[in-house]
Amino acid sequence: MKMGEDEAMRITDIIATTVTVPLEAPLRHSNGAHWGRFVRTIVEVHTDEGIVGIGEMGGGGESAEQAFAALKTYLVGHDPYRLEELRFKIANPTASLYNNRTQLLAAIEFACLDIIGKHLGRPVYDLLGGKLRDEVEFASYLFFRLPNEQTGEGEIRTVQQLIQYTERLRDMYGFRVHKLKGGVFHPDYELECYLALANAFPEDRLRYDPNAALSLEDAIRFGKAIEHINNDYFEDPTFGLHGNRRLREFVRIPIATNTFVINFEQLAANILQPAIDVILLDTTFWGGIRPCVKAAAVCETFQLPIAVHSSGELGIQLATMLHLGAVLPNLTYAADAHYHHLLDDVIKGGKLHYENGCIRVPDGPGLGVVLDRDKVNEYAELYKRLGGYPYDRDPARGDWFPLIPNTRWADHRA
Repeated sequence: MKMGEDEAMRITDIIATTVTVPLEAPLRHSNGAHWGRFVRTIVEVHTDEGIVGIGEMGGGGESAEQAFAALKTYLVGHDPYRLEELRFKIANPTASLYNNRTQLLAAIEFACLDIIGKHLGRPVYDLLGGKLRDEVEFASYLFFRLPNEQTGEGEIRTVQQLIQYTERLRDMYGFRVHKLKGGVFHPDYELECYLALANAFPEDRLRYDPNAALSLEDAIRFGKAIEHINNDYFEDPTFGLHGNRRLREFVRIPIATNTFVINFEQLAANILQPAIDVILLDTTFWGGIRPCVKAAAVCETFQLPIAVHSSGELGIQLATMLHLGAVLPNLTYAADAHYHHLLDDVIKGGKLHYENGCIRVPDGPGLGVVLDRDKVNEYAELYKRLGGYPYDRDPARGDWFPLIPNTRWADHRA
């Protein structure tokens, strides 16, 4: 036993609760859809000092709850301050070849940082070097959407619907950066939509993300057709590091990814043989907030721009994105967030608020957000009633499944 270990705080339990929270309308993407709601697993880590930290992970449902429960033997008795030891306990990189726990680790890391912040009476950003900004700018996240099953409203399929929806978001939230999630309809039609956005909002910045559904040839053709507009970047236009390395030879727009550079091995490979210009850091995909800070520092060393990626967050993970964004000196792009599509949240006070396209970084101890127990119970019951949904299927396309590169596009006419 090391000196001081007998005085250290100890984890006593971990509780995982899966919830499902409704969206305005189903969100379509190249691999399928979010079927009118998000499924997230809320994690609560308890300590012997009575401090409880909260975390969040996407998807998984019952399997996520079981996976977190299986980690109790790793966690009970562990000092939540010892995060590096926790990393190797849970996600040793060679052991993880057989059982990848990166996203489980991320949710637990969020909760441990929340515990440490509450223990010290300081916000998480102070544990990461201190904030450089009080608020983080966000892009609107524009999806092609199916109508809401209950109301029949919220569809986004036509150019006119897309422009009207973007105008509404600008008025409501102040967004001046717009990201179009593509890979749903034929690239020619999505190009028409994207150019219409540029024409409708000439002073705003744009980004397009087809989730690597385009062939190299289609990505080159699409990229060349948008070179003249006010792009932030071309996100995951085609598959793989080599495919995007080839694309960079033809298209004069920065290439971004949240798919092909999501760990340090891939980051090293990209630095040695550049394929990606902008690295999108996701606090879940990278295994926590701290790995994202480390990756951002590597990117700063090599002058690689960064942004903050969204993976369908509720308020807990959004708080991790805000604390991350607050401390990164090289964050020059607006962050992504699905958040404005949500109808509700599981944190006290309801959804965090946008102002002029930005959300203020929470200043309370830890992550600065608190669970609303009634909301957690409500949406846990909703999950038990509805269950999960297949993220990689589209409810409007029956037996369809995507190919990479895709050629099986949805019909935008109906």
